[in-house]
This record gives sequence, structure tokens and C-alpha cells, in this order.
Amino acid sequence: MNTAPKTHNPFLLKGYLGPDYFCDRQAETERLISNALNGVNTTLISARRMGKTGLLRHVSAQLHLQKINSVYIDIYSCTDLKQFTDLLVTNVLQAFPPKSSLAKSMLDFLKSVRPVISYDGLTGLPQVSVDFKSYHEYEQSLSKLFRRLEASEKPVVIMIDEFQQIANFPEQNVEALLRSIVQGLNQCRFIFSGSHKHMLTDMFGARDRPFFMSTQFLNLGPIPADQYADFINNHFSKAKRSIHPEGMDEILQFSRRHTYYTQALCNRLYATKNSAIDSSFVRQEAYLLVQEQEAIYYQYRQLLSDAQWQLLIAIALEEKVFQPTAAPFIQKYKLSASSTVQRSLQALESKEMIQWVETENDSFYQVYDCFLSRWLAWKYQNLYL
Repeated sequence: MNTAPKTHNPFLLKGYLGPDYFCDRQAETERLISNALNGVNTTLISARRMGKTGLLRHVSAQLHLQKINSVYIDIYSCTDLKQFTDLLVTNVLQAFPPKSSLAKSMLDFLKSVRPVISYDGLTGLPQVSVDFKSYHEYEQSLSKLFRRLEASEKPVVIMIDEFQQIANFPEQNVEALLRSIVQGLNQCRFIFSGSHKHMLTDMFGARDRPFFMSTQFLNLGPIPADQYADFINNHFSKAKRSIHPEGMDEILQFSRRHTYYTQALCNRLYATKNSAIDSSFVRQEAYLLVQEQEAIYYQYRQLLSDAQWQLLIAIALEEKVFQPTAAPFIQKYKLSASSTVQRSLQALESKEMIQWVETENDSFYQVYDCFLSRWLAWKYQNLYL
């Protein structure tokens, strides 16, 4: 029996409400679950807002059906080992039913580390803070925590999102510390995920890094067009509404099938209550949706040099740029010398304004934020006609 919560708009922009509101990712879900059950750790890599967190939540829900415990933590906001430890302990404590043996074991562990326990004012869930005086105490604490989890009769799957953040911690040898703990565990299986491809591939693929060759890689790309179209059409048809085939093509092309942007546009279209949606209506609503972000995009302009801003516009107008330092591209958009373009490319990449996309067929630069790319193209296209 399906007990998924009901929602007035099925195109979620955050959270997870069950498989009815989750599109595809069947192969990725099966791979992650298979790896976890067979003792294989995984490194999951995707662009930001590609649906990585939703996939992990979905995997967690599927594991729960098999009575497999999982713990999810997002360490994007963590700046040091203390914050990482606090977040891990807090999420482990919240992950298990209060009367379970694992929960009791965790409480015994907490008594040994003299925590400060508070409660979230909105959720009522416990939050834990520990304050050790030395790196060695954190090392001992993390080791004890994972030994408690290791005592579970069934596997415990630990999902650490934005794992590349540990490379920025001020403490020395955090990677080595975590690797030394992880390699001694059998019941704990790990999914390390993140949106910085180069950092993660270096962490897990470079011979001189502690996590070298310790996981299998899984790259998350756009959902196939036919499967996303079926998902979208299904929810509109349930509401006795329809999308014209050309309108569907417009949705998927505009959003690049990049999960967040596709969901945001479909959420907008669903909210209009229009019974029949064609391509012109999709373009109208897409334009309004992007225009609402204009104030933010003008702020981006203040963060970039003139050369960087002009290059960002040029990449948005081209959609895909294969050779950004080539003479035809530079001349078409009246850019500076190739050396200046190269420096601007590096700056835009470091600021996550553009990304280098690699597909089975080709590789190219693209503006990272799909909506920003569309806004730039609409705003500045007349300059280069």
C-alpha cells in the first residue's frame, strides 16, 4: 500500500516525499544499494542541483524497506573537524529509533564524550556539540563512534555529502584520519558524494592521497529525456491537464534536464492551473521565472572583472563552447587576448560560474547555473546579432 504524503504540487524543489515524487535514477539507485549491501564504498559525483541529495534520500528510503539503517550528513557548511564531529554525532543520534539497541549504544557513547545536548527549536530533534582540547581526542571519539556502529547486526550505510569539504579543514591529516577509521570497518559502508568533480577525483584517484582506490566511482548526469517526459506527463495527466509535445521539448531543452531547473520550471507550470500547455506558454513562464532572479544576477556582475563578465556572456550565448581560446570565438565576441581569456576561464571555474562538461560524445564549457545562462542569453543577445 502506498502511504506517501500528498502534496498539491508534485514537482518538489526540496525534500523527499517518496518514490511517487522521485523521477527515475533506477540504475543509480540499484548500484548504490548493491554496493552498500556488498561491502563496496562509493564516490558519487554530480554537478550541484543535479538531484544528488534527492537520490541519497531515495536510496535511504529503499534501504529502510530492507531494514538497513542509514545515516545522511551534509558537511557543506562544516569548516573544521569539530563541526564535522558535531554534525556526525547529531545525525547518528537522530537516525535510529530511540528504543533500538543502536540508539542506546549511541547514548552510552555520548556519556563518555561529555557532550552539550540541545534541541532544535523547529524540529525538536537533539543536537550535539563536543569540545575536545586536541586532535587526538577527536580521533579517539570518531573511532569509538564508528566502533559502536560496527557492532550492528546489519550493515549501516553512512552517506557523507559534499565530502570534498574535509580538504579545506584547518586540521592536518583529516583525510588520513578518516581513511584509517574507514578501512577497519566491515559493517559500516560509505557513500562519499560531492559536486566538485576535480577535488573528489583527486581525493579518491591520486596515488598520494589516503583514499586512493578505496571506492567505486559513480557519476550522476541528466535524467534521460523520455523518462523525464513520462514523469512530468504522468503528474499533469493525474490533474487532468496536458503538455503539448513541443511544450515538453521546450521544458527539457530550457532546463537541460538538470534536475533542480526542470523541477523549478515544472513546479511553476503546474502552479498556473492551465489545462493545456504549449511551447509558447512554457517560454513565457520560463522567462518570468528567470526574470525574478535578475537582482541576484546583477550582483554577480559586481563580483567579476569586465573580461570575466564578457566571457560569461559569450559562453551563455554559445550554450556550449568547445575552444574558448580559439580565434573565431574570441573575434566573434570581441574578447581580449587568448591569455586573458584563459585567466578568465580559470577565475570563472574557481567561482563556479562555468563548468567543464564531459559527455560520451564531446566536452565543452557551459555556464553552471542554467537559469543564469538563459538570463544572460536573453539580456545580451542583441549585442552580437
